[in-house]
Amino acid sequence: MLRALATKRVKNMKRSSTLFLRCVIIFIAVAVLSLCIFGIPWIVGAVLDYVSVFTYVRFGFVLAGVYLTAIFFFIALFHAFKLLTYIDKNVAFSEDSIRALRKIKTSAIGMSILYLCGMPIVYFLAQKEDAPGLMVIGLAFACAPFVVAVFTAVLQKLVRSAIDIKSENDFTV
Repeated sequence: MLRALATKRVKNMKRSSTLFLRCVIIFIAVAVLSLCIFGIPWIVGAVLDYVSVFTYVRFGFVLAGVYLTAIFFFIALFHAFKLLTYIDKNVAFSEDSIRALRKIKTSAIGMSILYLCGMPIVYFLAQKEDAPGLMVIGLAFACAPFVVAVFTAVLQKLVRSAIDIKSENDFTV
Protein backbone atom coordinates (compact mmCIF):
# COMPACT_ATOMS: atom_id res chain seq x y z
CA MET A 1 0.00 0.00 0.00
CA LEU A 2 2.74 2.44 0.98
CA ARG A 3 4.78 1.51 -2.06
CA ALA A 4 1.86 2.16 -4.41
CA LEU A 5 1.21 5.50 -2.72
CA ALA A 6 4.87 6.48 -3.02
CA THR A 7 4.94 5.47 -6.69
CA LYS A 8 1.82 7.52 -7.37
CA ARG A 9 3.31 10.52 -5.53
CA VAL A 10 6.53 10.31 -7.59
CA LYS A 11 4.55 10.14 -10.84
CA ASN A 12 2.47 13.17 -9.83
CA MET A 13 5.59 15.10 -8.85
CA LYS A 14 7.24 14.25 -12.17
CA ARG A 15 4.13 15.30 -14.07
CA SER A 16 3.88 18.58 -12.19
CA SER A 17 7.53 19.44 -12.84
CA THR A 18 7.24 18.64 -16.55
CA LEU A 19 3.99 20.61 -16.66
CA PHE A 20 5.81 23.58 -15.13
CA LEU A 21 8.61 23.25 -17.71
CA ARG A 22 6.05 23.06 -20.52
CA CYS A 23 4.43 26.26 -19.26
CA VAL A 24 7.85 27.92 -19.16
CA ILE A 25 8.54 26.80 -22.74
CA ILE A 26 5.18 28.17 -23.89
CA PHE A 27 5.81 31.46 -22.07
CA ILE A 28 9.27 31.80 -23.64
CA ALA A 29 7.86 30.99 -27.08
CA VAL A 30 5.14 33.64 -26.77
CA ALA A 31 7.64 36.23 -25.50
CA VAL A 32 10.10 35.56 -28.33
CA LEU A 33 7.33 35.55 -30.92
CA SER A 34 6.02 38.91 -29.71
CA LEU A 35 9.58 40.26 -29.71
CA CYS A 36 10.01 39.04 -33.30
CA ILE A 37 6.78 40.68 -34.40
CA PHE A 38 7.02 44.00 -32.57
CA GLY A 39 10.44 44.54 -31.01
CA ILE A 40 13.03 43.40 -33.53
CA PRO A 41 11.96 45.62 -36.46
CA TRP A 42 11.89 48.65 -34.17
CA ILE A 43 15.29 47.86 -32.58
CA VAL A 44 17.01 47.11 -35.87
CA GLY A 45 15.53 50.23 -37.45
CA ALA A 46 16.70 52.39 -34.56
CA VAL A 47 20.22 50.94 -34.64
CA LEU A 48 20.59 51.20 -38.39
CA ASP A 49 19.49 54.85 -38.41
CA TYR A 50 23.07 55.59 -37.41
CA VAL A 51 24.34 53.96 -40.59
CA SER A 52 23.44 55.90 -43.71
CA VAL A 53 25.20 53.89 -46.44
CA PHE A 54 23.17 50.90 -47.65
CA THR A 55 20.84 51.13 -44.67
CA TYR A 56 18.02 49.19 -46.26
CA VAL A 57 20.31 46.42 -47.49
CA ARG A 58 21.80 46.02 -44.02
CA PHE A 59 18.33 46.24 -42.49
CA GLY A 60 17.23 43.32 -44.64
CA PHE A 61 20.30 41.23 -43.82
CA VAL A 62 20.03 41.90 -40.10
CA LEU A 63 16.32 41.10 -40.04
CA ALA A 64 16.89 37.92 -42.06
CA GLY A 65 19.63 36.81 -39.66
CA VAL A 66 17.55 37.54 -36.58
CA TYR A 67 14.51 35.74 -37.96
CA LEU A 68 16.59 32.73 -39.04
CA THR A 69 17.93 32.61 -35.52
CA ALA A 70 14.35 32.73 -34.22
CA ILE A 71 13.44 29.80 -36.47
CA PHE A 72 16.31 27.76 -34.99
CA PHE A 73 15.18 28.83 -31.52
CA PHE A 74 11.61 27.67 -32.12
CA ILE A 75 12.85 24.34 -33.51
CA ALA A 76 14.87 23.83 -30.32
CA LEU A 77 11.87 24.76 -28.15
CA PHE A 78 9.65 22.32 -30.05
CA HIS A 79 12.08 19.47 -29.51
CA ALA A 80 12.48 20.39 -25.85
CA PHE A 81 8.69 20.16 -25.59
CA LYS A 82 8.83 16.73 -27.25
CA LEU A 83 11.54 15.67 -24.82
CA LEU A 84 9.26 16.56 -21.91
CA THR A 85 6.55 14.44 -23.52
CA TYR A 86 8.95 11.49 -23.65
CA ILE A 87 9.73 12.01 -19.97
CA ASP A 88 6.01 11.94 -19.15
CA LYS A 89 5.58 8.72 -21.11
CA ASN A 90 8.52 7.10 -19.26
CA VAL A 91 10.53 6.71 -22.47
CA ALA A 92 13.15 9.33 -21.68
CA PHE A 93 15.93 6.84 -22.38
CA SER A 94 15.07 6.03 -25.98
CA GLU A 95 16.25 6.75 -29.49
CA ASP A 96 13.53 9.39 -29.82
CA SER A 97 15.07 11.33 -26.94
CA ILE A 98 18.49 11.11 -28.56
CA ARG A 99 17.05 12.43 -31.84
CA ALA A 100 15.37 15.31 -30.00
CA LEU A 101 18.61 16.17 -28.21
CA ARG A 102 20.51 16.01 -31.51
CA LYS A 103 18.07 18.43 -33.12
CA ILE A 104 18.33 20.80 -30.15
CA LYS A 105 22.13 20.65 -30.46
CA THR A 106 21.99 21.31 -34.21
CA SER A 107 19.64 24.25 -33.71
CA ALA A 108 21.91 25.75 -31.06
CA ILE A 109 24.95 25.42 -33.32
CA GLY A 110 23.00 27.06 -36.15
CA MET A 111 22.10 29.96 -33.88
CA SER A 112 25.75 30.41 -32.88
CA ILE A 113 26.86 30.41 -36.50
CA LEU A 114 24.27 33.00 -37.44
CA TYR A 115 25.25 35.24 -34.54
CA LEU A 116 28.92 34.91 -35.47
CA CYS A 117 28.05 35.85 -39.06
CA GLY A 118 26.42 39.02 -37.70
CA MET A 119 29.49 40.04 -35.72
CA PRO A 120 30.92 42.25 -38.52
CA ILE A 121 27.84 44.48 -38.23
CA VAL A 122 28.31 44.64 -34.46
CA TYR A 123 32.00 45.47 -35.01
CA PHE A 124 31.08 48.24 -37.44
CA LEU A 125 28.59 49.73 -34.96
CA ALA A 126 31.11 49.43 -32.12
CA GLN A 127 33.71 51.29 -34.18
CA LYS A 128 31.25 53.98 -35.20
CA GLU A 129 30.01 54.57 -31.65
CA ASP A 130 33.38 53.93 -29.98
CA ALA A 131 31.77 51.33 -27.73
CA PRO A 132 33.95 48.21 -27.43
CA GLY A 133 31.44 46.69 -25.02
CA LEU A 134 29.18 45.96 -27.97
CA MET A 135 31.66 43.33 -29.14
CA VAL A 136 31.52 41.60 -25.76
CA ILE A 137 27.72 41.61 -25.84
CA GLY A 138 27.77 40.25 -29.40
CA LEU A 139 30.17 37.49 -28.42
CA ALA A 140 27.98 36.62 -25.43
CA PHE A 141 25.02 36.23 -27.79
CA ALA A 142 27.13 34.01 -30.04
CA CYS A 143 28.56 31.88 -27.23
CA ALA A 144 25.35 31.25 -25.26
CA PRO A 145 23.80 28.90 -27.84
CA PHE A 146 27.17 27.18 -28.21
CA VAL A 147 27.16 26.42 -24.47
CA VAL A 148 23.66 24.98 -24.87
CA ALA A 149 24.92 22.83 -27.76
CA VAL A 150 27.81 21.47 -25.67
CA PHE A 151 25.49 20.75 -22.74
CA THR A 152 23.04 19.00 -25.06
CA ALA A 153 25.85 16.92 -26.57
CA VAL A 154 26.87 15.80 -23.08
CA LEU A 155 23.25 14.89 -22.28
CA GLN A 156 23.00 13.03 -25.58
CA LYS A 157 26.07 10.93 -24.68
CA LEU A 158 24.69 10.24 -21.20
CA VAL A 159 21.35 9.08 -22.59
CA ARG A 160 23.17 6.93 -25.16
CA SER A 161 25.27 5.26 -22.44
CA ALA A 162 22.18 4.75 -20.27
CA ILE A 163 20.41 3.06 -23.20
CA ASP A 164 23.45 0.84 -23.79
CA ILE A 165 23.60 -0.14 -20.11
CA LYS A 166 19.86 -0.82 -20.09
CA SER A 167 20.10 -3.03 -23.18
CA GLU A 168 23.05 -4.95 -21.69
CA ASN A 169 21.04 -5.54 -18.51
CA ASP A 170 18.05 -6.71 -20.54
CA PHE A 171 20.24 -9.23 -22.35
CA THR A 172 21.79 -10.40 -19.10
CA VAL A 173 18.49 -11.15 -17.41
